[in-house]
Amino acid sequence: MISARKRSAGALWICGVGAACGTGEDGSPGAGGARLPYAQAVVSFEPGPGAGFGRDEFPDVVLGPPAGAGTGAGALDVLSLGAGGTIVLAFGDRAIANGLGADLVVFENPFWAGGDPASVFAELGEVSVSPDGTDWRTFSCDPAGIGEGRFPGCAGWTPTFEYDPADVLPIDPVQTGGDVFDLEEVSLESARYVRIRDLSDGGEGTSAGFDLDAVGVIHQTPRDP
Repeated sequence: MISARKRSAGALWICGVGAACGTGEDGSPGAGGARLPYAQAVVSFEPGPGAGFGRDEFPDVVLGPPAGAGTGAGALDVLSLGAGGTIVLAFGDRAIANGLGADLVVFENPFWAGGDPASVFAELGEVSVSPDGTDWRTFSCDPAGIGEGRFPGCAGWTPTFEYDPADVLPIDPVQTGGDVFDLEEVSLESARYVRIRDLSDGGEGTSAGFDLDAVGVIHQTPRDP
């Protein structure tokens, strides 16, 4: 769903599994040294066919808060994973905690065609979480959805809103948009890693697959001493 303004692609940087290839200083540009509750490092990225857009800003393009454009347009500050591409993100010294309700939010760049929520332009991803990078728990996601533009358990179908991340703390999905996930559904009390896998069959150019903007944490564990 990326416009023609996207840049040309070259070879993507594939990080070494188990070692972060990029780490945000504070979780957000201009955050004044206080880390905001968003992914801070890329652990690994394995692009699929048709990936490429966003590589010039990788890994920073997927770290920190999203750059949402609202319900009527898809933001361009994203990384296209390519068909079947997979990325793993980490969260620094405060992991995702199992709190009341949703615990994390995945931000992509879907939008509502003609302003109709039932006509969402979506590119779906499967979300998994892990406490240690080895034991992965995957949220149930049916790409067929349940109708009316809804795909519960999948990422990539709820628009990301425009908001000031410094003013929305803790993250409130009502104000931020994005697709929410609850650790309770996969029987975890905490998780330090999030993995997103594109669910598309193919694509053209350099913008195929899931377009990752950011991953945010609603409930966090206490800061390590």
